[in-house]
Amino acid sequence: MSARFGPAGNSEAFSAKYKTTLQAPGYLEAMGLDHYEYQCGRGVKVSDKIAFALKDKAKEHNITLSLHAPYFISLSSLEAEKRDNSINYILQSCDAASRMGAERIVIHSGSCAKISREDALELAKDTLTRARKTAVEQGFEHIVFCPETMGKVNQLGNLTEVLELCKLDDTFLPTIDFGHLNAREFGYIKGKTEYEKMLDEVENAIGHDRLKIFHSHFSKIMFTNPGGEKKHLTFDDNQGFGPDYEPLMEIVAKKGLSPIFVCESAGTQDKDALTMKNYYLSVK
Repeated sequence: MSARFGPAGNSEAFSAKYKTTLQAPGYLEAMGLDHYEYQCGRGVKVSDKIAFALKDKAKEHNITLSLHAPYFISLSSLEAEKRDNSINYILQSCDAASRMGAERIVIHSGSCAKISREDALELAKDTLTRARKTAVEQGFEHIVFCPETMGKVNQLGNLTEVLELCKLDDTFLPTIDFGHLNAREFGYIKGKTEYEKMLDEVENAIGHDRLKIFHSHFSKIMFTNPGGEKKHLTFDDNQGFGPDYEPLMEIVAKKGLSPIFVCESAGTQDKDALTMKNYYLSVK
C-alpha cells in the first residue's frame, strides 16, 4: 500500500469550474489524486441523494473518502450539555460518513482554556468513550474515529494528548496535523529529526500497525507567540512559515508507511496535495 493524497473540501480552482461536489472525484482522479475529505465543519447536512451519489462517484474514480466532523465539537467542555451535544455531532458524522462510504471521521478535541490540561483530557476521554460506545450500538463500528492535533496553545490536542485519546479504543487513529503541531510550538519542526521524533512517539504509544495507516492534515500555517495557529497559507505563498513537507515524505516513503494526507492549504489544497504526492512518489 502507498500513502494517499487529496484535498480538504473544494479548492478555488475546482469551485471556479464546477458546480457540485459530486464532480470532485472525477476531477481529483484526473489530477492524479486519490482521496477527498468531505467538510462538515459547520454542521452535518448531507442528504441521502448527495451521500449515495458521492459514494458511487468516489468508487468509480478510485477516490477514498473521509469526513471532517463539526468544528464546534468540544470533548472537554465544562458544560455537560455541550459534551452531550458533541456526542450527537459525532454520531451525525458517523451516519453521514457511513452513507457516503467514508471510513474515517476527523474529530476536534476541544479547549482547556479554563481548566488544567489534565482535567480537560479526562473530560475528553469520557466524552469520546461514550461517543464510541453509542456509535457501536447504532451500527457504526466500521467508522474510524480520528482525533486531531490542534494548532492553538489553549486547545486540547498536542500529540501526546491525541495519542492518549487514541489509546481508548484500538480502532482509533490519530489525525496528525503537522501544520498545527508546528504552529502550537512556534516553528518547532525544522526537518527530519522532529518528524522522526513525532512518528516514534506515535509508534511507542499505539503501535506500528496504527502508525502505518495514520490520518494526517498538512498545510503551512502562520502562527503567533504565545497563541499558536493564526491562519492557513499556501505552498506558493507561505510567507516564510512551515513546516516543509519534503522531509516527512522522505521518512514516510523510507519507512513504508501508508497514511492518508489531506491538504488544508488556503484555496490551493488540491494543487498542494499533488505537489506532496509527486514528491513522495519521486523518493519512493
